[in-house]
Amino acid sequence: MTNVRALAESDLPAVAAVYGHYVTGSVATFDETPPALDQWRAKADGIAGAGLPFLVAEVDGQVAGYAYASQYRPKPAYRHTLEDSIYLAPGFTGRGLGGLLLGELIAQVRRTPAHRLVAVIADSGDPASARLHKAFGFEEAGRLSAVGFKHGRWIDTVLFQLALD
Repeated sequence: MTNVRALAESDLPAVAAVYGHYVTGSVATFDETPPALDQWRAKADGIAGAGLPFLVAEVDGQVAGYAYASQYRPKPAYRHTLEDSIYLAPGFTGRGLGGLLLGELIAQVRRTPAHRLVAVIADSGDPASARLHKAFGFEEAGRLSAVGFKHGRWIDTVLFQLALD
């Protein structure tokens, strides 16, 4: 059974493990060291404190992925622009979980004062994330060339945005 629900503190080790997989084995994130559990706790507390969603997809009692919205940039004029983050556990891709998470995330973000939702996607050669965002109405807004260097190569990021109002 699949369920999308709010993050519980007991989910944080699984969330950290999912993200750690992408930190060490991919260019989907530009982090190079997996954040510690206390860093995840602080992140989750900050997201909750801002009144923003942090969701998990649970399949048969196992955390199979997560999604959250956070402030796009820290400067005050960006206060109505959020950024999404979505990661699926290895073995759970291709099952529609990304769509379940993103759909619920957008629904919850629409209930905030946010004006735009932004996705910053590393152009790793895998079109899955871009395809997912486009399916939910995100439009490509630009490309930043060779802004990340990881695993011995330069990586572009592609920016997508969704109008929320």
